[in-house]
Amino acid sequence: MTLADQVNTYGQQLLRRYGERVHKLAINAGFTCPNRDGTRGYGGCTFCNNASFTPVDRRPPTIAEQIAAGRRVLARRTGARRFIAYFQAYTNTYEDVAVLRRRYDEALAEPDVIGLAVGTRPDCLPPAVVSLLAGYRDAGYEVWLELGLQSAFDDTLARVNRGHGFAEYRDALRRARAAGLPVCTHLIVGLPGENRARVLASLDRVLELGVDGLKIHPLHVVRHTLLAWQWRRGRYRPLTFDDYVQTVADMVQRTPPEVVFHRLTGTASPDILLAPDWCRWKWRVLNAIEAALVERRRGGLPRRRAGGLS
Repeated sequence: MTLADQVNTYGQQLLRRYGERVHKLAINAGFTCPNRDGTRGYGGCTFCNNASFTPVDRRPPTIAEQIAAGRRVLARRTGARRFIAYFQAYTNTYEDVAVLRRRYDEALAEPDVIGLAVGTRPDCLPPAVVSLLAGYRDAGYEVWLELGLQSAFDDTLARVNRGHGFAEYRDALRRARAAGLPVCTHLIVGLPGENRARVLASLDRVLELGVDGLKIHPLHVVRHTLLAWQWRRGRYRPLTFDDYVQTVADMVQRTPPEVVFHRLTGTASPDILLAPDWCRWKWRVLNAIEAALVERRRGGLPRRRAGGLS
């Protein structure tokens, strides 16, 4: 068995649809965030150092140059010949719609780029942007809107300085899906003040509203963040490896099979990662999640639907 036998993964969905490997290419398009420029706040989320999840942070090359560099790496590593431009760094709808169109179009001008994945915040999705993204999908491109929710609890969101609440997520989700845009919701496991029951409750609230994809991420403590300061002073205790694995296994079993998992874990660069140390090893985490799911199903534990915390 493989993880794909246990989980409906995005990579396998793309393989079935296109008959070959399709990979995301992470792009830093030079956007900022309303939680950094003073519109909503300053300093960003307490855990946010963008270098922890994007390969280019300061003075990024052009979008075409980033695609060319990523293409070379992935072609050697996986043999992929088609790609999705993943606008990942910061808030990728936080700009005038004409500017967004130019940057998205620059990525789609590459002949082997077949679509867009656009990461953003729920409070940065005006109607004009929804229409723009829906237009690309109507034109035949693969398009995903990735909404960073992290938790469905407003007190948690305030604790980590998100600058928005669950109500903004609910509104953005409904408008995007009404326009025909598939939505992938990001949830973080291990946020300050949260336990497994809260994580599962967040998942339930997301599933009850309806969602097309999920991206699960362990909370990293990385350098140059408020969370790092809290961790050093004993104010934050990172999640253990076993707790993360079992929580994600719970989430997979709780999720309807038609919902696509875009990610089940995440890593940070060793030069900025402070804790937990196990976040360095992606495949160790994924293999443990797979093993947990196999063990549960051999033990006769059924896939659980959303609703309730049993």
